Amino acid sequence: MEESRKGRRPSRCSQHGDLNCFALPNQGDDSTVPLQLNHVRSQFPSLQEHYDGVPAVFCDSPGGSQMPESVVMAMQEYLGRFMANTGGQFATSIATDEVVAEAHRLAADFMHCAPQEVVFGANMTNLTYLISRSVGRTLSHGDEIIVSELDHEANIAPWLQMAEERNLVVHWARIDRETCTLNLEQLRSLIGRRTRLIALGLASNFSGSVNPVAHIATWARAAGAMVYVDAVHYAPHGLLDVRALDCDFLVTSAYKHFGPHLGVLYGKERHLNRLPAYQVRAHDGSLPGKFEIGTSNFEALAGFCACIQYISSLAAGDPELLISASRRDMIVTAFGLIREHERNLMTRFLEGLRNLAGYRLYGRTAVTDRVPTFALRREGTTPRQLAVHLAERNIFAWDGNFYALAVAEALGVEQSGGVLRIGFAHYNTENEVDTVLEALDSV
Repeated sequence: MEESRKGRRPSRCSQHGDLNCFALPNQGDDSTVPLQLNHVRSQFPSLQEHYDGVPAVFCDSPGGSQMPESVVMAMQEYLGRFMANTGGQFATSIATDEVVAEAHRLAADFMHCAPQEVVFGANMTNLTYLISRSVGRTLSHGDEIIVSELDHEANIAPWLQMAEERNLVVHWARIDRETCTLNLEQLRSLIGRRTRLIALGLASNFSGSVNPVAHIATWARAAGAMVYVDAVHYAPHGLLDVRALDCDFLVTSAYKHFGPHLGVLYGKERHLNRLPAYQVRAHDGSLPGKFEIGTSNFEALAGFCACIQYISSLAAGDPELLISASRRDMIVTAFGLIREHERNLMTRFLEGLRNLAGYRLYGRTAVTDRVPTFALRREGTTPRQLAVHLAERNIFAWDGNFYALAVAEALGVEQSGGVLRIGFAHYNTENEVDTVLEALDSV
């Protein structure tokens, strides 16, 4: 990427000295052209819906984002016009081949890697189980892995089960309970000569905290360990750059960033080539299909293409960029716009929350090093009661542990219903933030 395209570098974290507490070296361009929010919202049919005459406020994006109409139409068009398997000499099969190839190219632009380093699967959990089993076959008794207390179960359970099967040693990276972030000193102390893999998330789906993955990856490389990154919760909010992270694997789910239910994995080419795959004998073992087991969900791949095209289209308001920009340039700029808009939403919500009595926020109290996902409890009210109260006002939000079981247990909230989770996306408005705050204040 050209230097002129790089965005602002984050400030250093005072708590950890020279540690860069944000996940990536840059978060996209600081464009002077703001996000065109009215145009954005017009792309999502669900945002036009009313229930009992009242518009809905979607604060449920951490569990799955809303989908632009272009994604829906792309899937419908594939199913209606191009339904076929790959490898044929006829028109619909050739069209399907191109959908598959284009999906790999778009995913490569999205994550900043090569198309052959992209693996598609049913979902993030499925892909993580697959890779964990392949990695496990290369490990020996007494080797060590590290999992994170801050993670979703999908990036914990596969590794724990693999470790049990292979007689490995498991270490847990613990959280700082005050900030709901990783205890970095404790994590670093776990890395040793037998460490083979560190599994951690880019952002917490429970608290919204962002981890300094790029810095942790330098510790891992020094020990000869691999880093497996769950980017599912981060992907709708910030620019993915596997080259900047220098991770070995990164996985996300398209339905969290405006696409269909589809898992997307990046793996360094040398790992994908050397690791054994669970594959049928008829497959030639070449990338990227080596780890794509069975017939792909071609309509989902068509939808994935449309969702990446939607994200890049957010940069179309910058005429200078359109002259000579690559698709990656457009994605970089788009996430700069998303980040700036979501920063405003976070500021408004956090400032408003400080004026509400009885609420506790689990996680960072500033807009730095977080995404717009907020974990709350209120004294004398269960998270389920809060969620019902919001739902009665057509505000859609989740309650529970959200499969972040280890976090909920560490914070001591698992047995009492977890937390209420408010999650905003780039299609939310400041007025909607105010509506949520008013509803919370009326409990």
